[in-house]
Amino acid sequence: MSANDKLIAEQNLEGLQQNPYPGRGIVIGLTPDGTKLVQVYWIMGRSVNSRNRIFVQEENGFLRTEAKDPALLTDPSLIIYYPLKHTEGSHIVTNGDQTDTIYDTLLAGGTFEQALMTRTFEPDAPNYTPRISGLVQLNNPECQYKLSILKSNAGNPEQTFRQYFHYEQALAGYGHCIHTYSEDGDPLPSFQGEPKLVPLYDDIEQTLHAYWDRLNEDNKISLLVKTIQIDNGQTELKVINKQ
Repeated sequence: MSANDKLIAEQNLEGLQQNPYPGRGIVIGLTPDGTKLVQVYWIMGRSVNSRNRIFVQEENGFLRTEAKDPALLTDPSLIIYYPLKHTEGSHIVTNGDQTDTIYDTLLAGGTFEQALMTRTFEPDAPNYTPRISGLVQLNNPECQYKLSILKSNAGNPEQTFRQYFHYEQALAGYGHCIHTYSEDGDPLPSFQGEPKLVPLYDDIEQTLHAYWDRLNEDNKISLLVKTIQIDNGQTELKVINKQ
């Protein structure tokens, strides 16, 4: 990577700090030492219902969202789901229940793309929040990771834009970031363009705080970092919940 690429990655990371509401976000990439693939996922919220969430890890390595205070939960449909699942070297991260769609499709012998062709953006008019998804497949020699966004056509729900980004090789010390909203607004404007180049670090705690500390203090809720050892598939997961 050139010095200019490094500068761009750092500027993109700092750009998160200038954006009060990027929404939910995914980063996938490679540690600087080249030994571990990394998945970062965060959630944000503005309503009481959205902010009433935490990440909870299960014994099987799956991770789900859960209401911190069940008495405050008013609508679980779009906020309670599994952001993380894995099967046979395939590690899924998404911002909604399409995690289950991808997981079930992979188990049946299908592909990431085939799974997402059955889904669309979230039905939360007028925002029509994009569904963002990522996949690491250790057994895929042609592609180290993938990202996808399913979104409306500039807020028009009659058309779905389906974008897929395939990364044949990961770049040591860097990842690609995609998030649901380009900025705050009413309605919230969807993410535009290609995933953004961002930095990653060998130390999982450094990566966690590099992103957590740059998210808007009022709106951030939870963040996770998962590392996947390339040579043996061993994983490590770190989670931070605001509540």
